[in-house]
Amino acid sequence: MASANNFPKLHNAMWPGLVGKGADSEPPIDLDTMIDLTAKTSVNGVKFDGIDIFHAAPHTNIDADDDEIEKLADKAGGRGLAIGSIVAPVWPPVGGGSAMGSASDRKKFVDNVRKSCKLGRRLRELGVRTYGVIRIDSASSPGAWAKDPKGNTKKIAKTFREACSVAADYGERLACEGEICWGGLHSWKAMIDTLEETDRPQVIGFQADMAHTMLYTMGYNAPKSRLLPAKFDWKSKKTLDEALRKMTDALRPWTIDFHVAQNDGTVKGLGYHDKTGRHCMVTDPNGKLNIPKHAGFWLRDGHGELIKAFRHICWDGCMFPNETMLKQQTWNDILATMIKVREAHGWVA
Repeated sequence: MASANNFPKLHNAMWPGLVGKGADSEPPIDLDTMIDLTAKTSVNGVKFDGIDIFHAAPHTNIDADDDEIEKLADKAGGRGLAIGSIVAPVWPPVGGGSAMGSASDRKKFVDNVRKSCKLGRRLRELGVRTYGVIRIDSASSPGAWAKDPKGNTKKIAKTFREACSVAADYGERLACEGEICWGGLHSWKAMIDTLEETDRPQVIGFQADMAHTMLYTMGYNAPKSRLLPAKFDWKSKKTLDEALRKMTDALRPWTIDFHVAQNDGTVKGLGYHDKTGRHCMVTDPNGKLNIPKHAGFWLRDGHGELIKAFRHICWDGCMFPNETMLKQQTWNDILATMIKVREAHGWVA
């Protein structure tokens, strides 16, 4: 029997239909198909409450006019799905630019954040979006950042402050995705340094993804920040919990958006996407996380009290094969796990 908790709302990410897909991989999965798979998912009568979207072609037009935005709202709302967080296309391949790049690059970054904030505000006005953030990253590699860590962190923070001013004008908040592939955000310490340097805590925060943040503890791209031993034995659950607890205690005060996910302890990159935390299925026997338990490290404070810092959580499973993603059972398994998270760490509102 499902829990009586109705928060946090349970969302499915649309971007796994695009991320890692492309000319050197598999073809993208269109938005209509991703929404259809989401809407059809049901576990003991419980369904997904909404979707989080990727503001880039072929799913959404970065320069969408009002008619296109209304069609998007109707497309989701007509299937009983809210729209939550929006991924802003801040990267050069889709018209953005590096947050620590040239003046032109940084302008492109902020311009695309503005376009996503405009989309977010209009979706709120249309009644299909009552919570969620605009997701960003640095659109820069750890290698490029490492050439001048202090200087590049200052450049990223300056760009983020400009983006914060834009977001505030639209009534939006920005969340930095914690992935090892984004320079200046590639470790838990670097993320905190960048957020503190940005110094706009009311507008910008952290987006935690369980698969990506687990890589933070392993020191990928940032060996000095590793929290697990170099030759860690995954059978040592206590050691893993201690490392995850230290990391979440440090990042939780900044966390305003959260992705449920699983990781097998390896990295993966497909298409144009750089190597990053490898999402794996909730049923994968190689998964290293106890999802309901470790989700609680983010959803509860150090004393075990619910923090209620966000009104929805989202499943993120990038770079799965299309064959896997097009099976309805895949989404039923995912939703079943998300329900367990809400049973353990949810509330009624």
